Amino acid sequence: MTDTSHIRNFSIIAHIDHGKSTLSDRMIQLCGNVTDREMKQQILDSMDIERERGITIKAQTVRLDYKAKDGQIYQLNLMDTPGHVDFAYEVSRSLAACEGAILVVDASQGVEAQTLANVYTALDNDLEILPVLNKVDLPAADSDRVKKQIEDVIGLDASDAIPISAKTGVNVDQVLETIVERLPPPEGDKTKPLKAMLVDSWYDPYLGVVVLARVINGKLSKGQRVKLMSTDTTYLVERVGVFRPKQEMLSELGPGEIGFFTAAIKQVADTRVGDTITDEKSALSDPLPGFKPVQPVVFCGLFPVDAADFEDLREAMGRLRLNDASFSYETESSAALGFGFRCGFLGLLHLEIITERLEREFNVNLITTAPSVIYQIHMVDGTALDMHNPADMPDVTHIDHIKEPWIEATILVPDDYLGAVLKLCQDRRGRQKDLTYAGNRAMLVYELPLNEVVFDFYDRLKSVSRGYASFDYHITGYETGQLVKLSVLVNAEPVDALSIIVHRTRAEARGRSMCARLKELIPAHLFQIPIQAAIGGKIIARETIRALRKDVLAKCYGGDISRKRKLLDKQKAGKKKMREFGKVEIPQEAFISALKMDEN
Repeated sequence: MTDTSHIRNFSIIAHIDHGKSTLSDRMIQLCGNVTDREMKQQILDSMDIERERGITIKAQTVRLDYKAKDGQIYQLNLMDTPGHVDFAYEVSRSLAACEGAILVVDASQGVEAQTLANVYTALDNDLEILPVLNKVDLPAADSDRVKKQIEDVIGLDASDAIPISAKTGVNVDQVLETIVERLPPPEGDKTKPLKAMLVDSWYDPYLGVVVLARVINGKLSKGQRVKLMSTDTTYLVERVGVFRPKQEMLSELGPGEIGFFTAAIKQVADTRVGDTITDEKSALSDPLPGFKPVQPVVFCGLFPVDAADFEDLREAMGRLRLNDASFSYETESSAALGFGFRCGFLGLLHLEIITERLEREFNVNLITTAPSVIYQIHMVDGTALDMHNPADMPDVTHIDHIKEPWIEATILVPDDYLGAVLKLCQDRRGRQKDLTYAGNRAMLVYELPLNEVVFDFYDRLKSVSRGYASFDYHITGYETGQLVKLSVLVNAEPVDALSIIVHRTRAEARGRSMCARLKELIPAHLFQIPIQAAIGGKIIARETIRALRKDVLAKCYGGDISRKRKLLDKQKAGKKKMREFGKVEIPQEAFISALKMDEN
C-alpha cells in the first residue's frame, strides 16, 4: 500500500482533438508501462470505433510509476477523458475521483467551447489545474497568443504553462515532474472503515461486472464483504487490481488509490456511478454526495429493416446496455415500421455511435426515425405528461399548453464568420445573452430551443464557420411554446415515423420542404401518390407523384374516339382501384433525408 503523499490522481481534459489520448500515450511510454513493441496509438482507447474515429468515448484509467528527480517513486493515477459534449458525464465523474487536472490546449487552435466547459467542471470539483500547450511543433502554433487567451477567456494564470508536443514527446517529462510538484496528494485514513466511490463499471463476459473505484478511507481487499449503499446490496470481493494498462492483480487498495474489483455482480444497472462502497460490518451512515443520474436528452425510434430481426435487436440492445448505462430503451410499435424500440441518448454523436455499434457488432440493419426531445404536455384538466414520441401526442382539444426544453449554448467563432453564426442562431429561434471578444474570436452565449439544435444544428454551424466554430451546451429548463404536430400522409395514410413537433410559425415551410423531398425520394408506382403535410385535419402542403403508365392506345390505329375513351376509362378505373389497395414502399433513406432541415 503506497503512502498517500506519494500518490497523484489527475485527469487530462481538453476540447476534441487537442491531444489528450496522445499525451496519455507518451506518459505511459515514459513511465515504462508498455514495451516499444506493444505500444500503439491511442493505447487506452479499447473500442474499434474509438480508434477509427480518433475520439475517446469512454474515460479510461491507468496507473503509472514515475521516478521523480528527487529519486522518489510516485504512483500516478491517470484518467484520459472524452472531449465531446455528448460524453460530458464521463468527464464529470472522472474529475470527481481526482485532485488535479491537466488542461491541454492546442497551441494553434486556442481555447474552444469544450475547453471552457471542462475547466468549469474541474473548478466545481475544486481541482488544481495545470495548463499545458500542445502541438507547439506545428507551424501555426502561437504560444503567446494562446497563453493570453487562457488568461482572458478562462481566467487561469498561464504564465508557466508548459509548451509540449505530445506527438514527438517534447517536454512531456517536464509535465510529469510538474504533476508531482504542483498537484496535491489525496487525503485519507487507512484505519477508518472503508469508504470508496464507484467511478465506472462495465460488463466482462468472463468476470461479470468490473467496478472501477476510488478508495477514500480504509482499504478494499480481496475476500472482503462490501456493501453498495444506494442499492443496499452486499457482495464478496473476488479480485482486486489496477490497470497498467493491462490488468495487474493486487491483494488490496489503500486510501487515495484508484483500481478495480469484481464481485460476481450480474448487471451494470446494479452498480450506479457515484455510489458509495463500504464494508458490510462497519457500514457508513452517510454516503458520498454522488452524481445526478444521467438524463437522456434526445429520443429516436430504432426499427429493424427486416421485421424478423426484432428479437435479435432486443438481445443486441440488452448487451449494449450492459456497457453503457446512459443508453435507455423501451419497446414501441409503429404502423409504418412495425415493432421496434424508443431509445434515449445524450446527444446526436451518442445516437450515431450506438447505431453504428448495433450494426457493426451485432449485424442488425436499422431504420432510425427522426430524433426528438422530451416535451411536457399540460392538459386542460391540470394533469401533465412527458411526451417522447410525436406520434403519441394526445388530441389537441385536451391540451392546454406544451413546454419544450431550452439550452444555453456557448459558441466560440472567429470574427470573420460571426455574421453567419448569428443568423443561424436567429433562424433557430435563439435569444442572444452575451457577446464578448478574446483577440479576434467572439464568444457567443445564446439561449436556444433544444428541438432546433438536435437535428443538424452542429453540422450547419460547422459549415457556415468553415469548421472553425466550437459549440457546447447545457439544458436550462422548460418554456411554453406555440408548438404543433406536423403529420405526413402518403397516399392518405399517416406515416408516424415522419411526424414531428414544430413551432407554428415554421410549420408551413417545413411541411412544404418535407413534401418536396419525399416526392424526389419515393419511387413512382403504377398509381398516383399524393404526399400531404397536415396539422390536425388541415392540409398545409401537397405534392403528387405521377403514376407509371402503360400506353393502352398503342394498338389503336385510328378508329373511333369512343374506343380510345373506353380503354382509357378502363385504365383509369384500374388505377383508382390500385390506389385504394396499393401499398406505397418508402425507401429507408427517405426517412432521414426528408427530416433534414433546408440548407437555405
